[in-house]
Amino acid sequence: MVQALQTNLQNPLYKQQHPVIAQLAATIENIWHTQLMLFPYEAPADLGYVEGNLEGEQLTIQNRCYQTLQFRKLHLELAKVGHNLDILHCVMFPHPCFNLPIFGVDIVAARGKITAAIVDLSPVSPDRTLPARYQQVLEKLPHESFSSPRDLPAWGDIFSDYCLFVRTETIQEENSFLNQATRYLSLHCQLACETLSTEDSAVQAAILAGQRRYCQQQQKNDKTRRILERAFDQQWAQRYLETMLFDCAPESVSEGAL
Repeated sequence: MVQALQTNLQNPLYKQQHPVIAQLAATIENIWHTQLMLFPYEAPADLGYVEGNLEGEQLTIQNRCYQTLQFRKLHLELAKVGHNLDILHCVMFPHPCFNLPIFGVDIVAARGKITAAIVDLSPVSPDRTLPARYQQVLEKLPHESFSSPRDLPAWGDIFSDYCLFVRTETIQEENSFLNQATRYLSLHCQLACETLSTEDSAVQAAILAGQRRYCQQQQKNDKTRRILERAFDQQWAQRYLETMLFDCAPESVSEGAL
């Protein structure tokens, strides 16, 4: 694991990013490769690597996507605007036949400082609660302390009570966030592999509805939309939001996508 992490950190994709983003990106890929069985995911060919211009600065976006038996899409995005802005975005969408929350983590680093870092296991059930097993495990995790917690946006009712959203002020807080995000991801992969699929069409429909609501709420993030619209255009931004960042599963739900 350590050797693989060091190898990933040498990847030019990571070396250009803020050190915390590089560390988390490498950790995410290592956990995916060691705890899950990955298969290729066919994303839109023109959206894997994108270049644009934002107020005179070059914008680059690089995406990596996979799928597994439990997840229809694992998505890791790294974006960079000149030397001033680094972004990591990661989301894991389960197949609708698995009653699993949606893991998501985002980091925004502006001029070398992490201004926003959020990680959560977001519920998709009608009552917006996590499965009992997740609640039991999350309650036992260490509680990390941060000096600058941030308020969730108005559309953020999709997040769980365990959501961590902060601005980091010290290297210690950066490490604390990395530790918590790593715990959430590792536990999620472990519990997902232990979860059995359901053939109950009503349960699948409810899970799918919860995932669709998650995507719809995330698409209300005006900050993300504004950056994409300014770097490209409104139509391109909408397509990227709907087909790469927060695409929904098809209406027809079934167990196998592989």
